[in-house]
Amino acid sequence: MTKEIDARGLSCPQPVVLTKKALETEREVIVFVDNDIAAENVKRLGANMGCTVTVEQQDANTFRLALLKSSDTCALAVEEALSLPAGGPLVVVIGENRMGRGNDELGYILIRSFIHTLLSLDPLPEALIFFNTGVKLTVRGSDVLDDLQELEAKGVKLLVCGTCASFFDISRDIAAGGVSNMYDIVETMKNAGKIIAP
Repeated sequence: MTKEIDARGLSCPQPVVLTKKALETEREVIVFVDNDIAAENVKRLGANMGCTVTVEQQDANTFRLALLKSSDTCALAVEEALSLPAGGPLVVVIGENRMGRGNDELGYILIRSFIHTLLSLDPLPEALIFFNTGVKLTVRGSDVLDDLQELEAKGVKLLVCGTCASFFDISRDIAAGGVSNMYDIVETMKNAGKIIAP
């Protein structure tokens, strides 16, 4: 059976997330997107998962991508993508309240998107570690607080550097996760199979 996804109007990374989820259960997936960047991202996902990908630009604002599991290669790639990293769990380390260097406004948008996208991972990370200005993401009023609280409710540990929280005088404002110490942070990182630092 063919699964169709209309991802037009959706911001990054939603077209990729929806496509990946569909490929977990379907042999053929058709995806509609409205820009060349989204088309390229979905195409790359399919290629990385061993699928045959056909791209057709239907008009100035519509790309149609057909992804087909041509063999067991794609199924194996999906299975590998969903498995835990070898040797231990995934840990995400967030050292800033923005992502990347350059334009701060863009950096704040990117970190919100990054944290929201973590919710779509399967399995979820074992832990998120916040230090330096990254601790500011865990306080009341944070733009990512809802996503962090949802991650925490799903069992993801949120470790907030106590030294950093004290430095910024925000210890009383932390609304997701708990104040931690460098020993716990180092132990969590040491036992990780993979560490991501956006």
